[in-house]
Amino acid sequence: MLGVVLDRGLTFHKHVSMVARSCNYHAQAIHHIRYLLTTELAQTLACSLILSRIDYCNAVLHGAVSGTIQKLQRVQNNAARIVLQASRGSHAKPLLHQLHRLPVQQRITNELAVLTYKVRSTSTPVYLYRRIAERKFICHPAAGPTVHENRLLYRRAFRFSVPSVWNSLPQTVLISDSLF
Repeated sequence: MLGVVLDRGLTFHKHVSMVARSCNYHAQAIHHIRYLLTTELAQTLACSLILSRIDYCNAVLHGAVSGTIQKLQRVQNNAARIVLQASRGSHAKPLLHQLHRLPVQQRITNELAVLTYKVRSTSTPVYLYRRIAERKFICHPAAGPTVHENRLLYRRAFRFSVPSVWNSLPQTVLISDSLF
């Protein structure tokens, strides 16, 4: 069991709702004891109990509808407010910046880019490497299904999402021989 809930249309609505529920539970627990914790310890707890759940298998969320991603973003924003003891009405963007955290959509894109880099540089796992050409990626959306709903699903498939993410990276990243 991977811990990812699949639905018929691969919308991941139920999966994201379950992740958000679990993360909110842990955020509330951290909130109750926050006054006892240093900022560093609160951040460690938030990373291990909340952000790890948001990040787990998040590459499957690439191309998901914004409402789905927003659920996870609200969880991340709430965790940042708890860690930094900010009010509920405070804007989350500067808090995330202070904690050196990317927003959820960028975390998803980053995960897919890192996965692609690792597959291209190590040729493993073979089943993913076979789907990635050594030359510059070329997307063929016309080869997908003809029904609108299936086209949207096709655009989220690994063979389409990887080239779109990879080709959007700056040239300096594409030719790099290291992740760092």
